[in-house]
Amino acid sequence: MTREDLGCKIAALTAPNTAGETRRRVVILGAGFGGLAAAMALRRADVEVTIIDRRNYHLFQPLLYQVATAGLSPAQVAMPIRRILSKQANVTVLMARVEGIDTAARTVQILSRDVSYDYLIIATGARHAYFGRDDWAETAPGLKTIADATEMRARILSAFERAEVSDDAMMQKRLLTFVVIGGGPTGVELAGAIAELARKAIARDFRRIDPSSARVVLIEAGDRVLPSMPPLLSETAKHQLEKLGVEVLLKTPVSRCDAMGVGLADGRQVDADCVLWAAGVMASKAAKWLAVPADHAGRVRVDENLNPPGHRNIFVIGDTAAVSTSDGKLVPGVAPAAKQMGQYAARAILNCMADRHSGPFRYRNLGNLATIGRKAAVADFGRLRLSGFSAWLVWNLAHLWFLVGFRNRAVVFMDWAFAYIRYDRSARLITDRHER
Repeated sequence: MTREDLGCKIAALTAPNTAGETRRRVVILGAGFGGLAAAMALRRADVEVTIIDRRNYHLFQPLLYQVATAGLSPAQVAMPIRRILSKQANVTVLMARVEGIDTAARTVQILSRDVSYDYLIIATGARHAYFGRDDWAETAPGLKTIADATEMRARILSAFERAEVSDDAMMQKRLLTFVVIGGGPTGVELAGAIAELARKAIARDFRRIDPSSARVVLIEAGDRVLPSMPPLLSETAKHQLEKLGVEVLLKTPVSRCDAMGVGLADGRQVDADCVLWAAGVMASKAAKWLAVPADHAGRVRVDENLNPPGHRNIFVIGDTAAVSTSDGKLVPGVAPAAKQMGQYAARAILNCMADRHSGPFRYRNLGNLATIGRKAAVADFGRLRLSGFSAWLVWNLAHLWFLVGFRNRAVVFMDWAFAYIRYDRSARLITDRHER
């Protein structure tokens, strides 16, 4: 008998169901790509599924930067969780914040009550990480939620509006300087989108300033952008950014970040009113809830079956988990990986209930994509590597495919097509606390 088989038997024997209950209870924390994939994979199973999320919507995070740069509205990249799962009768959705997990009692603690489980799937994602400089968060917001995106959009658009009003040339120059910290996919996409916004979408909308003169600076501490890509594609992405007018500063750590801009480790300073953070993430509090080891980014160290140490009935997936591939590399924090983990966790639970062995989780790399701007992107599919228009087309099709709901796909496709032809940005609203 394998260790997993033994764990399944123990889970079945010690499950806290009362005599009147026959269905196992699966609780899923988080309705991101992994959590939803797990719930959908259990749609025909004889189990009671409860999804707990602090928000009432599923967010398509890969397109969040387009909300931040006025290309899409929030409703086009999000859909209510209840709407997505409305036809799945064995699912209950709770909008609540998780306060903790009692593994001995097999309960998830939320504010109003405890939710019992027989099997638990943790897919609570990640948040911004400022590497010990949390005081930078107010100056340089990150991009993980719709609120983050609308905050960024307001900051970007307000900078142009304030520059239009100002009579101070130095102030105008600072207002029209945009700094993006972090050269990963989010940073590259943000920098490229801001450059296109300034040079194309709003170039003729102002009378006292020239938006196309805006300075966009991408700062990366490492030696190349998109470090997860092959070096040749990283270099191609850098050239595409520079063609859009983005200044790319490599091997340049940031030493200071405040209301006046950023200070660089080499002593230089970039005066800017709008500074955006795309440099790092930290996993949720799952490791603390479970009292298990975590890696440097707070991700739970799980085994080949996605189980944390000592918990065969708990699965940790997506950005919350530190999972190694067969060659020893960490599984990347991307949507396809999260979906594969969610589907595996669901199958493992069903196999465990049926006293069958699941085998270890195997990640299938479906490719790596990043867009830089109109007709500019890079794509890595192993032996096949693309750049320019062909990569941009693949990027669009892939993201449309992953969007939840036909209506969202149709609306986003029409918006993208119109924006491609007209360089239009249709969601240029300054809202929330930036309203006066």
